[in-house]
Amino acid sequence: MAARRRGEKTRWRVVVLLEIVKAFCRLSLLRLTNSRPLLSPPLPERVEPIAPTEKENSSDGTESPLSERSEQTAWTMPRTGLSLPTLPSSSDISAYLISRVLTADDIKPPKSLLHRVTGVGELAEVMYILRPVIYAMAMQYWCIKDPSHGRKRWQPWLLGLSIEYGARQLAKKDLADRRAGGLQGLTGLEKEELRRRGWGLGWWAMRGAFYENVTKDWIHSVTGKLRDKPLLNMVGGVIEDYEFLWDQYYFPTATL
Repeated sequence: MAARRRGEKTRWRVVVLLEIVKAFCRLSLLRLTNSRPLLSPPLPERVEPIAPTEKENSSDGTESPLSERSEQTAWTMPRTGLSLPTLPSSSDISAYLISRVLTADDIKPPKSLLHRVTGVGELAEVMYILRPVIYAMAMQYWCIKDPSHGRKRWQPWLLGLSIEYGARQLAKKDLADRRAGGLQGLTGLEKEELRRRGWGLGWWAMRGAFYENVTKDWIHSVTGKLRDKPLLNMVGGVIEDYEFLWDQYYFPTATL
């Protein structure tokens, strides 16, 4: 926002610089993780199982089964003669819930959740990381060369989309060829990240030339139809307010 006030050249220089810094950080993470694919978010949530701190042991020193402990502690009602078992201990409840909630990926070592990529797979990951830098540099070139129509040029949009789609296809081919079981042999995190990157291709409808030439006109038509309708005109007003931000500013997530 501050760089935009100093002109188009300064704005795009700052944007390219930020993308270079982000790409350098991602490449550093790729190196530190021994060439494992990057995730978003980089630290996924995990449920760590907690071992019971107290164990109920039988008389001979071995742990008695839950059913035996329930029978030993059952209380017999004097009038009906029916047995009323007591509530299990907190350790039994935790063990039961953990057995129903945790999956195999939840207890695997962190290094086993993501396999290392080499060769074509590593090239695909590097392409995916460098794509925002290349796209921002292409936008900088065309916006400075043609300030009035630079954002409507299809060259940067096609270049960025081609790199991201090519990186995705190379990654899938490498996974299918090198991984036991192909794409079916991926871990949960790998499947989730591959699915997220696939859906991420849809954001190209909100970038560059596609937004300027297609999406923007569609948004204007929708907001125009909602303008004179009760309650719905409020939705149209919110969209128009946010449209100003989409048009004027470059967001940190614009190239993710």
